[in-house]
Amino acid sequence: MNSVDGQFSYIFSQFVANPFLTLLDITLVALLVFWLLTIIQSTRAIQLVRGVIVLLLLAAILGYAFQLLTLSWVIQNSVPALIVAIPIIFQPELRRALESLGRRSDLFSRSRELSHSPTMAAAIDELVAAASELSRRHIGALVVLERRTGLQEYVSRGTLLDAHVSCTMLTNIFFPNAPLHDGAAIIRGGRIVAAGVVLPLSENTFGNHGTRHRAALGISEHSDAVAVIVSEETGTISVAVSGKMLTNLDADRLRAILRGLFKLKGRTSRRRRALAEANRRETAAIDASELALHAKGSQDGKPR
Repeated sequence: MNSVDGQFSYIFSQFVANPFLTLLDITLVALLVFWLLTIIQSTRAIQLVRGVIVLLLLAAILGYAFQLLTLSWVIQNSVPALIVAIPIIFQPELRRALESLGRRSDLFSRSRELSHSPTMAAAIDELVAAASELSRRHIGALVVLERRTGLQEYVSRGTLLDAHVSCTMLTNIFFPNAPLHDGAAIIRGGRIVAAGVVLPLSENTFGNHGTRHRAALGISEHSDAVAVIVSEETGTISVAVSGKMLTNLDADRLRAILRGLFKLKGRTSRRRRALAEANRRETAAIDASELALHAKGSQDGKPR
């Protein structure tokens, strides 16, 4: 423990010699530690940090109180090993921290692009209409909206489309047994750039939900993207952003959340809402006619 005592003595001597710089140094280190703790909160890494701190404190107290030289030697020589192990153990959290720092530094150059995008506003309206329709039919769906963090590495894993965002296109993509219904669709700049995309799964579980919700949480943890999920079992609409999940959303709340995240001002035009309502009524009429034809065919097939 002599080295620890020596470090404290050195810090105290520096504080006496130059208190302002010493306080600034301590404040910067405290802010850095606090920032890292905020990054790893609500993850399994925070439990690992607590375990390591408790173990080191317990070993240090026992070694200092009972003069356990071997234990003290192990603690002193384990610091270099911890320095090497920390980047390996906390690789996902450190990556999130650096990506978050990079997004903040790029905030001023990209904020205007996000805030003034009429194509993105139209895409959000079509996405809301599609989510409502898929929820009514209990068809599962996962749509990811790209923001500042590029998702090209995930786009390349799926089927490239470069299609206009529309309610019809999205419902056809996620129609049961369709070739692309299992993966996620990615929207970039108001266009569907890929579908059938495989996303990273989050290690954090969310209630009793399955792979689709874990994938939405995973992409929101690895980037600043926004994921819209429609549950196949319950028809519930959810949004995942920054590793958090918002559930039980209706069309109005979903539209308000997406427009707020993309900094889109104003409300949806009356004409666009009327068109969306007309599309939903037309789809409902088609479904009713299909059910009527199916029922008629069943009756014709019965033996008299």
